[in-house]
Amino acid sequence: MSYRRMDEAVSGSSRPLDEASGAADGAPATAPAPAAAPPRLLDQIRIRCRTKHYSIRTERAYVGWARRFILANGRRHPRELGLAEVEAFLSALAVRDDVAASTQNQALSALLFLYKEVLGLEMPWVGSVTRAKRPKRLPVVLTPVEVRALLALLDGQAALMGSLLYGAGMRLMEAVRLRVKDVDFGRWEIVVRNGKGGKDRRVPLPRRLEAALQAQIERVRVLHGRDLAQGYGEVWLPHALSRKYPTAGRELGWQYVFPASGLSEDPRSGTRRRHHVDEAVLQRAVKSARVAAGIDKPATCHTLRHSFATHLLESGHDIRTVQELLGHKDVATTQIYTHVLGRGAGGVLSPLDRD
Repeated sequence: MSYRRMDEAVSGSSRPLDEASGAADGAPATAPAPAAAPPRLLDQIRIRCRTKHYSIRTERAYVGWARRFILANGRRHPRELGLAEVEAFLSALAVRDDVAASTQNQALSALLFLYKEVLGLEMPWVGSVTRAKRPKRLPVVLTPVEVRALLALLDGQAALMGSLLYGAGMRLMEAVRLRVKDVDFGRWEIVVRNGKGGKDRRVPLPRRLEAALQAQIERVRVLHGRDLAQGYGEVWLPHALSRKYPTAGRELGWQYVFPASGLSEDPRSGTRRRHHVDEAVLQRAVKSARVAAGIDKPATCHTLRHSFATHLLESGHDIRTVQELLGHKDVATTQIYTHVLGRGAGGVLSPLDRD
């Protein structure tokens, strides 16, 4: 069954026109206006994700897993499938494709979303589905010397973004999505909007970055003025702010601190505008800098955030303060960084080193 036919089966097809209706004295029949075609299944997933304000990344992931699940079961409609097919699909991911536990759990979440939120089906078998157990791993942490060596090999915008990850403990996407209005030089703070879990928080603005950040914002000002002159300059706004404040999207304060080099089309609205820089730009730059610095640890952009937390704890800051700066819901999540504070293996004197 094709996707078109499959989606028609979900929502029901429109009734054929009755050519005889409305005809009189041999006059040609006037057909009623055709009913709007119901959305296809994958479009229903997109609509539901947007209704619940899920990110574009989550939307794409859920649509992708639904498509893979349907193809893996011979294009049968999900209404015809159940526990056996879900478990077989998840097992194939683990055994045949050797995916990580987090990937397997994401696939399960996508299928549960499909059945419960999109199809509205009761799932008495959901309690029988076993989630993959994620291994507990210690974070990779760089020493202060390694951090300085890494950041020294980054250039321009990448250097400033990398410095924010380490200096403010921001996540990669939090730095990429930073807006001009959320950089507060007066209070030496940066407001992180809609972080993980949809929470806002404040993080320190490193004073060493003041001049670089001001210069970056000035470049944004010039670029934004050029976009406005060319008929663009309106940035994407979350939720319904664009309707509540129609001109806000064209104001400098709402522009991204790290804008993309060119205009692009919004995947949801189709509007052509300037988005933020692609996070892959910084990821590639950090990887190249790590190799050039001779750092053998598998350091990534997130490693700079790990290093921020660890170095704060090492310098004597209490764990609750670090928890708030990182935006962790539970202090137990923050406690993972205490492994470097001389309380674990690093704090034990080996018998070989004793006199």
